[in-house]
Amino acid sequence: MDDASAALVVDARGVVTGWSEGARRLTGFSADEAVGRPVRDLLVEEPDGGETSPGGPPLPVGAVTARHRDGHPLTLRIGLSPLDGPGDETVGYVITAAPVDTQETSLGGRVFEQSSLPISVFDTEHRFVRLNAAACEAMDGTEETLLGRTFLDVAGLSEGTRSIDRNLRTVVETGRPMRDETYSQAGADPDQQAWDVEMWPLRDTTGRVIGAALAGLDSTEQHRFRRRLALIDEATTALGTTLDVVRTAEELVALLVPDFADFAAVDLLDWVLDAEAPPLRDEPAVVMRRVAHTSAGPDAPATVVPLGRTDVYPAYSPPARALREGRAVLAHAGEPDFDRWMAEREPQSLRTEAARAHRIHAELAVPLLARGITLGVAIALRSLRPERFAEDDAVLAEEIAGRAAVCVDNARRFARERATAMTLQNSLLPKVRPGQAAVEIAHRYLPTASAAGIGGDWFDVIPLSGTRVALVVGDVVGHGIPSTATMGRLCTAVRTLADVDLPPEELLTHLDDLVTHLTADDRVDVPELGATCLYAVYDPVARLLTVAAAGHPPPALLLPDGTCRLVPLNAGPPLGVGGMPFEATELKLPEGCVVAFYTDGLVDGRGRDVDHATEELCRALTVPTESLDALCDVVLKHVLPEEPGDDVALLLARTRALGAGQVAARDVAQDPEEVAAVRKWALDLLSAWGLEDIAFVTELVVSELITNAIRYGEPPIRVRLIRDRTLICEVTDSSSTSPHLRRAHAFDEGGRGLLLVAQLTQRWGSRQADGGKTIWAEQALPRR
Repeated sequence: MDDASAALVVDARGVVTGWSEGARRLTGFSADEAVGRPVRDLLVEEPDGGETSPGGPPLPVGAVTARHRDGHPLTLRIGLSPLDGPGDETVGYVITAAPVDTQETSLGGRVFEQSSLPISVFDTEHRFVRLNAAACEAMDGTEETLLGRTFLDVAGLSEGTRSIDRNLRTVVETGRPMRDETYSQAGADPDQQAWDVEMWPLRDTTGRVIGAALAGLDSTEQHRFRRRLALIDEATTALGTTLDVVRTAEELVALLVPDFADFAAVDLLDWVLDAEAPPLRDEPAVVMRRVAHTSAGPDAPATVVPLGRTDVYPAYSPPARALREGRAVLAHAGEPDFDRWMAEREPQSLRTEAARAHRIHAELAVPLLARGITLGVAIALRSLRPERFAEDDAVLAEEIAGRAAVCVDNARRFARERATAMTLQNSLLPKVRPGQAAVEIAHRYLPTASAAGIGGDWFDVIPLSGTRVALVVGDVVGHGIPSTATMGRLCTAVRTLADVDLPPEELLTHLDDLVTHLTADDRVDVPELGATCLYAVYDPVARLLTVAAAGHPPPALLLPDGTCRLVPLNAGPPLGVGGMPFEATELKLPEGCVVAFYTDGLVDGRGRDVDHATEELCRALTVPTESLDALCDVVLKHVLPEEPGDDVALLLARTRALGAGQVAARDVAQDPEEVAAVRKWALDLLSAWGLEDIAFVTELVVSELITNAIRYGEPPIRVRLIRDRTLICEVTDSSSTSPHLRRAHAFDEGGRGLLLVAQLTQRWGSRQADGGKTIWAEQALPRR
């Protein structure tokens, strides 16, 4: 019966008890509107010369003029067959209706017997009382062997037949028609035969239900089509949930088994896992690595090639052919190449043993192609089910494999960019040197594992003059290589500005100008809001911490008494906003304080309360640990969520202080005769410190710096010697004029002082302050 035909059931009075979907399409009336109404009211408008069935049938047989619900006329050919009840009494009729141009011959009174639909009639105990030929064929019997037997006795006890039996019971008890779907065997295997089943009640002349009728429509093809659509729809959500190549391959094999294949595997070319992209070589044999596989049953051929191992595919094998031809390749038992492929390495491998044990009889190999690049192959095998792979299976597999290949390629590209960004970032991040005089340092850097990519977080520890140290933490907004490159620019700029020894607030002002200029340059890819940065300077002599921030979270301060709090800051805007000043905060710290600098990835994130996370940070810092390095791990464990959404940089600094025995200072009058007294003071101090070996150089450096201050500077003048890992000589005066190194001519009487200082010391320089400038020189201590 084609899609334009309709089937319906009426009782002996002509009242509709069953109304099929075809009847709704033909007439416009739904089942709810039709059931319980006389069929003549719904279908026939007037006879059109059709013959009528004897015994008062509800409709004339043959061509009739009918009407659609919307009023337009229809010319139908009516077929009618009586339904006999248990006592051979006519209890109803099966009626077929079709447009005249779609039905060549009248079914007449033989519609029941000649219908291609399996139609069965049951009594109230679900026993067969009548079946047509199609129903007998579907039940694998004859009318003589089936009459009188119950439905479950004939159809079996599968879940599908139990469902039909329950629905038959409901039809008999309630008198309402029902619809069901079932399969030829237990389960919903897409390769089994599927049936759409409609059930209607049968009534006698008094309206009492005395049985039920059942008609089945073979919907196997529609079912398989729906299953394929469902599989493709599932692929859109099941594949590519992470940017991980192996995980995507695992998702693909889980999608294929067991609905499509009994075993599935994904083999990738080695370069895919290394994130490079060489062209596929046209070689006779192909070597691929197994990254995922799964089986529908235990001990299936998943054990043939272990995960992570490579396998060699000869040129005639389905996987190699699929890669070479760029299309799906079907292979089945009995084909020479397939049988050779299964038996080739019998002495060396389990391939043939597995094939025999699990009856591998069909293979489908599909290349994983994305953006013109061949990544590998997906393999599907059938062994538990007898059906071979068909051409429509190949089309479906190519559709799913295409989606999976794009996800694999996305993951490969992400891995390559992530590796590039990590390499770039590791090369740009500063190498923090141990042995700082001012602080003890411990740090952690955790790049994010999210799809956003590597961020632009950084930290730095920069030695300054006078045993001071600069502590820097920053975060470039955004992720990926552009943010990492911008981070490198800012890190270099901070080191350059720190070398000038600018105060923290002035350094951030210059850094803000730099980000503003970078943002305005179309050739540089910098996030719109630039970056955040915190710059701090700690002086171990004065035990003074000076901090300034540009849109960055404040540091946490752990005092020696075990209390922890945030450092109060007047944080300026993020770098790149421009137009706003930056302010510095000064704190005098006791020795042994721990200052925690961090990026916002530690305390901020989707669904997190920043205040609560900051409180957790302060509590974590108070946990007793053996070392500062162990305290870093404690902080990350207690504060960081399981899956951070951003990079995290953590820098811990425990402050030190230089005692009175390591620092000496004296005032100097602006008189040239003071130079000799200062030289003697310095020599006596070196003798007390046991540094006589460098007395000559130190005497010369002190003399030149004091002479320079007396001649070109302004009072008050002060000299200070600091002994730590080096010996530092500092001379401070009130003049803001900075000295410049120059080369004296042959007959010049002066101009060689700073040149001598530069040649005799490790390094020298000057720094500006509110009250003037300081010229300093640093020399190595003698080896002991």
